[in-house]
Amino acid sequence: MFNFSTNSRIISGLLINLFSSICIVFINKWIYVHYSFPNMTLTLVHFVSTWLGLYVCNKMNMFSPKRLPIRRIVWLALSFCGFVAFTNLSLQNNSIGTYQLAKAMTTPVIILIQTTYYNKTFSTKIKLTLVPITLGVILNSYYDVRFNVPGTVFASLGVLVTSLYQVWVGAKQHELQVNSMQLLYYQAPLSSAFLLSIIPIFEPVTGKGGIFGPWSIPAMMTVLFSGMVAFLVNLSIYWIIGNTSPVTYNMFGHFKFCITLVGGYLLFHDPLSLNQALGILCTLAGILSYTHFKLMEQEEGKSRLAQRP
Repeated sequence: MFNFSTNSRIISGLLINLFSSICIVFINKWIYVHYSFPNMTLTLVHFVSTWLGLYVCNKMNMFSPKRLPIRRIVWLALSFCGFVAFTNLSLQNNSIGTYQLAKAMTTPVIILIQTTYYNKTFSTKIKLTLVPITLGVILNSYYDVRFNVPGTVFASLGVLVTSLYQVWVGAKQHELQVNSMQLLYYQAPLSSAFLLSIIPIFEPVTGKGGIFGPWSIPAMMTVLFSGMVAFLVNLSIYWIIGNTSPVTYNMFGHFKFCITLVGGYLLFHDPLSLNQALGILCTLAGILSYTHFKLMEQEEGKSRLAQRP
């Protein structure tokens, strides 16, 4: 039988990530449209808010920090900065369709990295579930795919660094024997420091649109609320990857993409073409197939362990 206690915790983590991720998309969209707040600076606010949230959790005895050597997590922190920078540059230099198509390639790259460097094996059934998911993303962005040299370079680097970051999030939790809160407690301020050092390259520091620009009180309140939601997003990402796998988190990411498209259609009457609807169905079919095969493999693994003398 399934371990319902474990499964219920995983489902709860996925639901928290689902609702907080969708919520933050609309909050950030509001911030960008109404206040023109700079993207990377907002990300910095999110990570500072995450560290402050964890600091409060620590004071409330919700977890105990574990001392970690900085050199053991410095590459994780740097990969986060690269992930943010290259993802933003990819979005800036590509169409939305090309950007989404590149993001879909993160899952197969993660599988390649884990197979090559971490000796992790994936069954043929699991690998085949990537076919309908990738096809679904292509259908969703078919009419908006345009390639150019800078955009292709940034998109490729974004996929590689994002894949490494997600793999390392899970690997470091197991390697250092820490939970999601303990790892994020050290990684968040380190990533914030690195991100602060590169923000002046991409965004203004002072004046209109700068970090220390003349922001209104409603803008600051909305940004702070965005930071609170980001705390839930970041914590749930680390928790999901640590308790499942980077591949499972990516599959869930495709599901969130479909939900966001449907939500935009139902709530904001965004256009949804026939090929997009087919793409959503195709992606969901791949995700359901992945979930089914993954649960079957887990049950088979438990059965083999139970049969051992």
